[in-house]
Amino acid sequence: MEVGIIGSGIIGLLSALTLTDAGYKATIIARDLPGDETQDWASPWAGVSIYPHPDAGGNSLQTENFKYFWTLAHRDPTSGVQVLKATEYYDDREDDSSIWYKTVVPRYRRILDNELPKGAKVGFTYTSMTVNPTFFLPWIKKILEGRGVRFIRKTLSSIEEARKITGSRVIVHASGLGAFSLAGDKDVEAIRGQTMFIKTDFDQLMMHQGSHYTYVIPRMFTNGAIIGGVSQPGNSDRSVDEDLRSDILRRVKTLTNGALDQASLEDVQKDIVAFRPGRKGGYRLEAEGETVHAYGFGSLGYIFSYGVALKVRELVESLVKEDRGKMSRL
Repeated sequence: MEVGIIGSGIIGLLSALTLTDAGYKATIIARDLPGDETQDWASPWAGVSIYPHPDAGGNSLQTENFKYFWTLAHRDPTSGVQVLKATEYYDDREDDSSIWYKTVVPRYRRILDNELPKGAKVGFTYTSMTVNPTFFLPWIKKILEGRGVRFIRKTLSSIEEARKITGSRVIVHASGLGAFSLAGDKDVEAIRGQTMFIKTDFDQLMMHQGSHYTYVIPRMFTNGAIIGGVSQPGNSDRSVDEDLRSDILRRVKTLTNGALDQASLEDVQKDIVAFRPGRKGGYRLEAEGETVHAYGFGSLGYIFSYGVALKVRELVESLVKEDRGKMSRL
């Protein structure tokens, strides 16, 4: 049986992977495909750090995703996935009781209060991963093509159009921001992000969350890192905010406790402005008729992706079984 997939971002690609693992055929239809570098989709511009999120829900999905990328990092480094030490700081909670993934990630250690940087109320370290999407997206596309997955570049006007093109009864809808029109979901909103790529030998993942959103994410094969950031729902400005560049660099220097003190804006190799596919009220992961919706993950697409893909496969299989049951009763 063939399944049509709308969207070739991280959710659509890994959904194709899990479905072909189960013996399904798949066709992906998307406006943007791996290798494209436009501001119109988020997947190639993400950091990417595999930081589980304490407050986003879907803990089992995040856990399965962590396991997938952990295995991949050790099995095939050409995928652009690498293992690194991660450090997280928060100023919006007093302890680590909300950090459910302390039993999932390797080498979890809470940082003593007297070792915390100024402004942080809690911090901890563990071993995690980064993903360089410049390498990962073409890598996964090549694997899928080897399994016979077709890629069709097209801007769709409806989900039904995808059914007609693919001939597939069941459609996986993972169009990200496209869900605003394709699914008529008015809760979908763009979340503006702005980051910079800077040359550095700093080789740790670091993040501060709470009153501000600041991070350093090393990028495999580049001798550099993505530094950021900002989260601006509803802001559609595609230009670079010059004041924000200075603010990001200042915050990153504080976060890294002097490790990047010598960095300046002149060292910035690239400014990145892109739009995360957010959704008010949280992500949507459910079957509606013969469509499986999987969108609205905002900045957490890579952090949920493989877990979501497993759930997508489960939902597809339930639709297929339901259809077979109807046929057997005829």
